[in-house]
Amino acid sequence: MKKRILFLAASVGLLMGCPDDETTTPQSKTFEITVTNLTVAQPLSPIAILSHSADYHLFKVGEAASLAIEKVAESGDNSDLLAEKDSNEQVKASYSGSGVILPGEQDTLTVSISDDDYALLSVASMLVNTNDAFIGETQLDASQIEVGASYSMNMPVWDAGTEANSETAATIPGPAGGGEGFNAARDDNDKITFHAGVVTSDDGLATSALTATHRFLNPAARVTITRTE
Repeated sequence: MKKRILFLAASVGLLMGCPDDETTTPQSKTFEITVTNLTVAQPLSPIAILSHSADYHLFKVGEAASLAIEKVAESGDNSDLLAEKDSNEQVKASYSGSGVILPGEQDTLTVSISDDDYALLSVASMLVNTNDAFIGETQLDASQIEVGASYSMNMPVWDAGTEANSETAATIPGPAGGGEGFNAARDDNDKITFHAGVVTSDDGLATSALTATHRFLNPAARVTITRTE
């Protein structure tokens, strides 16, 4: 008992001797996030990556897409999504890819996380030769990845449900169509679901601007998160 009392007294003394203004600075963690395009003829729009808290969801399957996701899925425009670091207190930081990711190629972004409360990651990009197909993952937890370790996962294709999958040249912004991108009107089922794929003109949809090469099977991309520091 005497030893325990002495130990407690010594502990209290040490605590009392610590200056009030000393705080522990969280160690910053650095990651390289690579997205690889696995399709044959579907370029991916510049990727958007957000670091955020557990209260944030980039999207939820079966629910309506946000305006930011709609713009990514219909036109590849990620500016609204990137701006959520300023408009949403649950989003700590946002990062944009350097450009379009062509089939078989990849893009790598460096992401820094200084607070484990905001160590969840979300990723999104459009398959540009579609009406509103996108790849996206949300709430990927990077907090437990050790230095030198990597985490990879395949990314399926989602249908934003904001634009009918007509496949006409006028409604596809990619090189296969060169048509309209974002349109505020929602003329589909207005909920995010797994994408059923494209029909194409080779399979009987005469008005389609797409050919068999534009078809995609899941997964369409792979994301790899590597902690470097």
